[in-house]
Amino acid sequence: MSLNDSVLSARDLRVEFGLPGGRVARAVDGVDLDVAPGEIVALAGESGCGKTTLARALLGLERATGGAIAFGGAPLRYSTRALKAYRRRVQLVLQDPSGALNPRHTVYDAVAEGLRIHGITDDEPGRVAEALSRAGLRPPEQFFLAYPHELSGGQRQRVVIAGALVLQPSLLVADEPVASLDASVRGEILSLLLRLKEEQGLGALVITHDLGLAWSIADRIAIMYLGRIVEQGPVEQVLTAPRHPYTRALVSVLPDSPVPEPVVLAGELPDASDIPGGCRFRPRCQEVASGAAAPVLHQCEGEDPEILGPESKPHVVACHLDRARMAV
Repeated sequence: MSLNDSVLSARDLRVEFGLPGGRVARAVDGVDLDVAPGEIVALAGESGCGKTTLARALLGLERATGGAIAFGGAPLRYSTRALKAYRRRVQLVLQDPSGALNPRHTVYDAVAEGLRIHGITDDEPGRVAEALSRAGLRPPEQFFLAYPHELSGGQRQRVVIAGALVLQPSLLVADEPVASLDASVRGEILSLLLRLKEEQGLGALVITHDLGLAWSIADRIAIMYLGRIVEQGPVEQVLTAPRHPYTRALVSVLPDSPVPEPVVLAGELPDASDIPGGCRFRPRCQEVASGAAAPVLHQCEGEDPEILGPESKPHVVACHLDRARMAV
């Protein structure tokens, strides 16, 4: 996918943090990622893999230390004016609606806040009503004077989504958008995101640790491990035929998994300030532990693989063993 085909694109994106003792944490370590118009991309991986830092960088909330971000083909600029305009077009939907809403603000004020920040004064009541209606809160005027504590969890999340929609963005970045909701409400919010995609062409990057959610909502999925994307492609291909050992481990615990036996990963996710040499997944890799990776072990020990394959290939993987198998 080219930069010009995407709403949002990252190329070789890096975010590093300085630590005591001169150490550096490479939280995002050379990521390529695209979201096209009307497309939902899931970004999945364990807690601590860098998903939220990547999302913050894409939103301009965390300044990248390397690489490039483009929106609509134009490079992201970090001036105050440029970021303000950018954040009108790319809106964040937080995980916890209770934490995202000021308990002292009515629903009307919560949704109108973005309009006021951006100086949009024409027909504020109409814009707020339209956003609430698009988020599934109808009739919208019935919710204007309600406070967050008077709403259900699902209604609060809809208010958060309405607060993003009121600015008519091109893209939503949703960080675990249903993690705090009851199972009965999760489907409603996911259906809402799908409807916004289908009816209004709204793109979304959904950050999640839940592959079941990704399966339900995403067109494509990117699997992140220790700051890098290790597998990326159409969600059906990646989750029904996972090729990276890390993806296979994540998929192995799903109901009706295509992986015959659950895979238990060795050890814990390493710290981003102490990334292993060679393939960063090698110390936890089940293929290395079983000896299956022996033919390419020298590569695993010596080189951290990049995503392999030209951009024209929809399903790409960063794994020396996978490359050897695909070459046969």
